[in-house]
Amino acid sequence: MLVPLTRQKFEQLIPLIATGSQYKYYWGKFPDFLQRLLISVVAAAIVLIIKVILRIVHFGPIIFLVGLTGAFYWLWGPVFWASIRNAKCRRYKYSGFFRGRILDWWITDEVLGKQETVNTRGELVIVENREKRINLEVGDETGFTAQMQAPLKADHRAIATGQRVEMLVMSNRTDLSRIEDISEIFIPGKQLWVNDYPYLRRDLFMEMSRRLRESPDRREPRRRRPREPRRNRDWEDY
Repeated sequence: MLVPLTRQKFEQLIPLIATGSQYKYYWGKFPDFLQRLLISVVAAAIVLIIKVILRIVHFGPIIFLVGLTGAFYWLWGPVFWASIRNAKCRRYKYSGFFRGRILDWWITDEVLGKQETVNTRGELVIVENREKRINLEVGDETGFTAQMQAPLKADHRAIATGQRVEMLVMSNRTDLSRIEDISEIFIPGKQLWVNDYPYLRRDLFMEMSRRLRESPDRREPRRRRPREPRRNRDWEDY
């Protein structure tokens, strides 16, 4: 099932300014905080050096404002980067509410980055930073399918083929005939979100989902017999 949404509703679901969960996502771990703090210190030091060396008087308040802004980058940086990501998502002209089923799922071991280090014998060693990720393939009775990937979490063990899923889809076509991007996936039966980045205002999305489920003309049609998944496996395989 695919229900077109108004532009107003789309902008409510994906706000321009970062939400609390989006701020938390970009806040990151302690190394990320240290990196932002270092940038803040360097920015403030550069502004201070420029002011002392050049002895600029007329633009003193502006320089002070620039220095203050740079000094607090560690605090407002997550808001900035989350808002940039939201803005890229909001560039799509049209959106829709999608409801379908999990057609397949599998787990992969992804390489996120590589680091060069030296072992005890003085040899150069390349260490790969790996992360297990869950992959979902979802679709509906019309034949539409989409795939998404997210970091693997313990509560993902509740995921199984055939479960109902809901998400937001985005397109630049009025009829949504070509889907350009998707949000995180919501599994209402388990009250479970599967995502890497929390795009949505989840409270609004869940309220919209509830209203659509209660609407007589939006009820899901009789489900066909689900296809056999391409990968026959159990969570014990991992």
